[in-house]
Amino acid sequence: QVQLVETGGGLVQAGDSLRLSCAASGRTFSINTMGWFRQAPGKEREFIAGISWSGAPANYADAVKGRFVISRDNAKNTVYLQMNSLTPEDTAIYYCAAALRSSVPGYLSGYSYWGQGTQVTVSS
Repeated sequence: QVQLVETGGGLVQAGDSLRLSCAASGRTFSINTMGWFRQAPGKEREFIAGISWSGAPANYADAVKGRFVISRDNAKNTVYLQMNSLTPEDTAIYYCAAALRSSVPGYLSGYSYWGQGTQVTVSS
């Protein structure tokens, strides 16, 4: 099993930046890709960004391209999501996920493990 713990959420104003972290523990050797999803009230959970441990190019949703950056620290088994130029539309619960495959899937079923989520609220 793999455990994922997200940190870094909070309340910010529009235009601010925020960095989320996700630390993996347990059978981390089985992980090849980690990603971030978000779920706004009344909406489905959506893919935001993903990155493989192997160094393949990261994958981003169109809604966050140019504003969000995903990065990783293999030694710490940690993935980060730097979020810039935040807008109220970015308000959601952000979830970290881990996948066994080395590609970077952009869909929920591609990921096997999930964190508990962290709330990000952007005020106007």
